[in-house]
Amino acid sequence: MASEVKLPRLGQGMEAGTITKWLKAEGDTVAKGEPLFEIDTDKVTQEVESDFAGVLLKIALAEGEAPVGQTIAYIGQAGEEVQAESPVEGSQDRGMPASAEKPAEAPKREPEREQGRDAAAQLAASVESTHASGSAPSIDNSGNGGRIKASPLARRIARERGIELASLHGTGPDGRIVAEDVDRGAVSEPGEQAPPSHAPSGEVESVPLTKIRKTIARRLTAAWQAPVFQLTVSADMTRANDLIARVRELSPDVRVTVTDLLAKVCAQALMRHRDVNVQYTEDALLKFPTANVGIAVAAPQGLVVPVVRSVERLSLAELAAARGDVVGRARESKLTAQDLEDGTFTISNLGMFGIEQFVAVINPPQAAILAVGATLDTPVARDGAVEIRPMLTMTLTVDHRAVDGAAGADFLRTVKQFVEEPALAL
Repeated sequence: MASEVKLPRLGQGMEAGTITKWLKAEGDTVAKGEPLFEIDTDKVTQEVESDFAGVLLKIALAEGEAPVGQTIAYIGQAGEEVQAESPVEGSQDRGMPASAEKPAEAPKREPEREQGRDAAAQLAASVESTHASGSAPSIDNSGNGGRIKASPLARRIARERGIELASLHGTGPDGRIVAEDVDRGAVSEPGEQAPPSHAPSGEVESVPLTKIRKTIARRLTAAWQAPVFQLTVSADMTRANDLIARVRELSPDVRVTVTDLLAKVCAQALMRHRDVNVQYTEDALLKFPTANVGIAVAAPQGLVVPVVRSVERLSLAELAAARGDVVGRARESKLTAQDLEDGTFTISNLGMFGIEQFVAVINPPQAAILAVGATLDTPVARDGAVEIRPMLTMTLTVDHRAVDGAAGADFLRTVKQFVEEPALAL
């Protein structure tokens, strides 16, 4: 009997998801654990692996939104018939009764191409582009079996803007097309012109809100409803910069950054000030035994905050490797829902943009976020003389419902001490 493939729950609070692409066509053989389709939740876009082995007999929902637990496909033995009791909500059978449904034909394979997943994936990508632009399918002749390597986000943006993936040059790993490539409209052949990704001059462009953008708007609105206060300090980065330079020499394979050092000292400070390492709920404060530090990342799909867990237990090199991994996956739209959960504190660093000081919005249900500016050479009075020192400005935003002013100030004082004397935190 055929097994039902149901829309999975990929994280706490997930109630629905949007299928953006099937990686297998009807009639294809599927191995257990093999990527089956791509799903867009309100947090991330990711590939979902098959829980079953067999043949993909029927796709009940080609694309679109469905609630968690809804049957979206059937996997069984070759030739096995699928008896659906009722039409699947949200499917594209236009309301056809289940008894009248005919199994969809598998996409035709081109005899010149390698049989299997690569051909199916390439054809699906061409159909997507055709549906969006109304033009004839474009076949990729890259020599990799017709497979166009592209991130789920890049495929969605290209589909929305009517851009053919085959016309783009990928700058990601192994030539993978990423969102930035679609935005740039990069072309694979010199002299080609990519379809415009913006409205003509003088016209207003309407950009539909993505699920992630809607989530950002909802969470920031909730954050602004919280009674918050801000605290600001400046720290001398002389010893911190020296330490970062030494760690880079000892661990040349991992690039340690100021953000890594700040995450480490904040984690140690949170262990000393447990009342700040909390999440606020209507009924209780959840006090955590470990510091799970979120790093705000400006990813192509919007602001995301992947979490590095138990930062207080990691060395600077280990922390830098973990941070590099989640930030890299964030920018490639490869985060999982688990990467975004259980954060207890967030760091937002805009120093690389030359921003000297700013106020960050808390990341509910967390109680605090640290905004970090650029390190600037600044005249500082020391022992009756004026010296030039590398100074860093940090602003802590705190949810007053969870943390009192004195507790927040004491925490930030410890962070400043650790930044200026990082050996105390290592």
